[in-house]
Amino acid sequence: MKALKYTAIGVLVLVACTIAYSLYSQRNAVHMTTRQKLLKTVYPAFMWATKLFNANRDVLRNPGKPSLTDFYSLQSKDISGTTVDFHSFRGKKILIVNTASDCGYTAQYDELEQLYRSYGSKLTVIAFPANDFKEQEKGDGESIAAFCRKNYGVSFPLMEKAVVIAGTAQHPVYQWLTRPERNGWNQQAPSWNFAKYLVDEQGNLQAYFGPSVSPLSKEITGFIK
Repeated sequence: MKALKYTAIGVLVLVACTIAYSLYSQRNAVHMTTRQKLLKTVYPAFMWATKLFNANRDVLRNPGKPSLTDFYSLQSKDISGTTVDFHSFRGKKILIVNTASDCGYTAQYDELEQLYRSYGSKLTVIAFPANDFKEQEKGDGESIAAFCRKNYGVSFPLMEKAVVIAGTAQHPVYQWLTRPERNGWNQQAPSWNFAKYLVDEQGNLQAYFGPSVSPLSKEITGFIK
């Protein structure tokens, strides 16, 4: 019993030291709060726990149905206020993600950037910052852009803050992603921040991935390859 007790204490001390070191090493991080630094530090353990308990790991695949309305007719303003026509993404797969700066999944920005850089000739990533879940994205466009680019090196398109959950204020892109009468089959709205939707080169919705599915997982890269 004593040995187990000392082992547990040792593990707690090791974890505390790891967190303290990580926070110290990130002391010069730009536009990051202590909470954000802590979330970034514990992200690997957080993802391990979600996998262990199978939390937020839903994967929904298109049963073979084409979209019923034109995906490429959609548009959105980017983080700087410039209108982006989605027909400019024609011919590539598109991974659309609702993001937030104060979430346990926020470190996925790094993985999304890695994915974008690895498959840039085949794929574009589009992020929609959203404040819909526990108000974890309170910043304005300028602060969000600075946070993403200076702390995670984000170079993929960032859209302006949007409402992604169902309702009258839901962004038109998310209306398309979550309404079967538009996308042909899916009605799953984001279950939390960092839910992911994959659209193919022809503008058909191919899959939905829950927040705990890593952007670098085989579930996602398998679709891209």
